[in-house]
Amino acid sequence: MSRYALSLPQQLKQKAEEIARQQGVSLNQFILWAVAEKVGSLAEGLTDPNFPAVVYRRGPSGQPAPVLQGLGIRVQTLVVGHHNWEMNTAQLAEVYGIPEAHVKEALAFYQAHRVEIDASIQADSQLELARG
Repeated sequence: MSRYALSLPQQLKQKAEEIARQQGVSLNQFILWAVAEKVGSLAEGLTDPNFPAVVYRRGPSGQPAPVLQGLGIRVQTLVVGHHNWEMNTAQLAEVYGIPEAHVKEALAFYQAHRVEIDASIQADSQLELARG
């Protein structure tokens, strides 16, 4: 692995440290994760410029899934919480420790990409049923 000296504005560094702490990872791990997400989504051309907080990350299956940038929370997780568990955006924000604006953007992303996310939710449900 190569090293790269990185200069960050103090406020950005503090915010990154805070999010890394919330995620239970080091600042270095968080920055690596964030750069990998951004490079991956740009390289694959999957980003939707209308939703800057949502990027794609490859999951264990190798399939790209939309997640909240820098947090790794899948859009479909928030959708399931909103629809199946009848949680409002404020409740979801509190449970996941994220700004409510991120939850609202994820749900708006869902409306724009409903077919894709519904198919993923359905596939996950079938997988859970098969596991018993």
